[in-house]
Amino acid sequence: MQNTFRTVWLDGLWHNNPALVQLLGLCPLLAISTTAVNGLGLGLATMATVTLSNLLVSTLRHWLIQEIRIPVFVILIAGTVTCIDLIMNAWWHELYLTLGIFIPLIITNCAILARAESFASRNNTGLSVVDGLATGAGFALVLTALGGIRELVGQGTLLADADLLFGPIAANWQLTLTENYGGLLVALLPPGAFIILGLMLAARNLIAAQQIKAADRDTSNAGARPLRQDTPLS
Repeated sequence: MQNTFRTVWLDGLWHNNPALVQLLGLCPLLAISTTAVNGLGLGLATMATVTLSNLLVSTLRHWLIQEIRIPVFVILIAGTVTCIDLIMNAWWHELYLTLGIFIPLIITNCAILARAESFASRNNTGLSVVDGLATGAGFALVLTALGGIRELVGQGTLLADADLLFGPIAANWQLTLTENYGGLLVALLPPGAFIILGLMLAARNLIAAQQIKAADRDTSNAGARPLRQDTPLS
């Protein structure tokens, strides 16, 4: 069971990351990730959505009629996103206004429906929750990293407006690269988002290729057998 949970975590975070491997949900990924806080906020909302929807689908999978399962999945996801939307509006109102339409648009994220159909509807509740957490965490990490890089390059800061997500305690969390940094505007625009995401994809593919080579090398070394040495005649 531990190996299964580990496999699910690695699949969601790295091997089958929705943003860097499946390339799903790119619209909010590129549009709202102008700062690390924006990316983290939307990433956490997406993680909550995929986790709760996986939980609901896995719990109800034995009572779902095969022919109407996809519409039911969409209704469950829409209901979950509506609850998250209301919660963010009540407790994180300023961040809610910043993220705007991209919170309701979580419903259209193909990665969430894909996990409900391909995993949660076929596995038990525990594994489905772990899969939702791993998939959501993988998406949130990419969102936050992309937002952080764009924020650093575009305006020379990191964790700007952190209080929108973490409250007044985070009012002084902002890090400034340099006082006189003019910023690179293209990093905050859609072309910059595409360029930086492309570089992240290239880095991920390079690391994955190196891991495959290392695994093949280890397998070859493990499979190699020493030559038999005959005992010399006396």
